[in-house]
Amino acid sequence: MTLAIILSALAMTAIVAVRYLLTSGIFAWATQRVRPGLYASLKPQIRMEIGWSLASAAIYGIPAGVVAWGWQERGWTQIYTQWGDYPLWYAPLSLLIYLFLHDTWFYWTHRWMHVPRLFRIAHAVHHASRPPTAWAAMSFHPWEAITGAVVIPLLVFFIPIHIAMLGTVLAIMTLMGVTNHMGWELFPRALVHSRLGGWLITASHHQRHHEHYLCNYGLYFRFWDRLCGTDRGLSDAFSR
Repeated sequence: MTLAIILSALAMTAIVAVRYLLTSGIFAWATQRVRPGLYASLKPQIRMEIGWSLASAAIYGIPAGVVAWGWQERGWTQIYTQWGDYPLWYAPLSLLIYLFLHDTWFYWTHRWMHVPRLFRIAHAVHHASRPPTAWAAMSFHPWEAITGAVVIPLLVFFIPIHIAMLGTVLAIMTLMGVTNHMGWELFPRALVHSRLGGWLITASHHQRHHEHYLCNYGLYFRFWDRLCGTDRGLSDAFSR
């Protein structure tokens, strides 16, 4: 059993690392095409980001591997594979529930990481990216990586979710993590400045966090920032 869990963790670590390298690599390439020279002076920083991110991949892979093993070998989780197990309307609802709970966890742990002592110990690694690049999405100190690695693996033990919806959650997490850090706005201004855009986090919103630190803590939505008075709007540094 121990060997099976170790092998599952190693496999998930490899999957997380490859997912990071592919996604960040694609958007770094896109940045080179859309914003030539944006990363030209940041090669040492990018090497640092990749190093910390691959270390984070190993940390993310451990709980993911335990969950994968527990699901396949013991049926411990609430992950299901048959659409008929729950009403079809529940599938998109479960997606929103996971995103909201993940966003809630991220907001409060991220805000906690800005307590001066914790910032110096851990979160300063992420903010060492000045400015962040497409490679910075997982550039975390190991202590911070642990706080990010446990939340979705814990949720699958309590909240039912179809495997396809879980994959969608992970895809959204990866895409938003990368695109929010890449230094330019991917989404059209019409969306970013729309009523809907006023509740969503994109690069324009997260860039302000990297500029001013004590604001804009959310991951997907601006709900908690708005409710707690930490929303400082969009960055003036760039636009589409």
